[in-house]
Amino acid sequence: MQMKALLFIVVLTGSLTSHSMTSLAQNSGVPLSKQALEECNQGRLAADRAARLAHFQQGQTLGEQAVAADEGNADAHFALFCNLGELLRIDGESLTSIFGLRRMMKELDRALEINPAHIDALSAKGTLLVKLPSILGGDAEKGEHLLQQVVKQAPRSVNARLALARVWCQHGRHDDAVVLAGEALAIAEQHQRLDFIPEAQALLQQAKTIAAKSKDHRS
Repeated sequence: MQMKALLFIVVLTGSLTSHSMTSLAQNSGVPLSKQALEECNQGRLAADRAARLAHFQQGQTLGEQAVAADEGNADAHFALFCNLGELLRIDGESLTSIFGLRRMMKELDRALEINPAHIDALSAKGTLLVKLPSILGGDAEKGEHLLQQVVKQAPRSVNARLALARVWCQHGRHDDAVVLAGEALAIAEQHQRLDFIPEAQALLQQAKTIAAKSKDHRS
C-alpha cells in the first residue's frame, strides 16, 4: 500500500567538503560516522539522481559499518538515519515504504536514546513530527516544542528555523515566520550551507508575501 507523507530529513553539520566517496572510504583517519554523514551531505548537493543514489547508498553502507563498530555511538546512528531517509525520498516527498520509515525512525530514536541532547537528531525529530501525519507517528505540538528547543540551543541551526517558520506560517504567525526564515537564510549564507540557501530564500519570500497579504486584509 502506498502512503504519502512529507518527509523532510535534515542534517545540521558544519562546513561541507568536496571529498569523493572513494577518498572518504580510503581515509582511515576519518571516523566511519563522519564519512557516512558526509556522503549524505554530498548526496543532497548532487545534481542528478544517479549521483545522489550513489552517495546515499555509500552512506548507508558506511553508516551500518559505523553502527556495527560502535553501537553506542549516537553520531553513527544519526548518520545512518540521514542516508536511509534520503533514500526514502530520493524521488520526491512521497513515502512508499512503511518498513523503511520504521527503520529510519529506529535509528533516529536510538541516536536520541544514546544522546538526548544531540542537536542534529533533535532537529530532525522535530521536523518529522510536525510533517508526518499522526498515523505515521507525527505529533505537531511535540515537534514544534522540539524545534523551539533547538533554535534556542543551536545558534547555527538552519533547518530547525526553516521548519519552525513553516509551522508559524500555518498558525498565522506570519511576521514571526519572516524573522525566523530571514535568520535561517543569513546563517546558511554565512556558513556556506549551500544545501539550505535555495530553500531558505524561497521560504522567506513566501512568508513575506503571506505577511503582506495578511496586513492588507486587516487594513
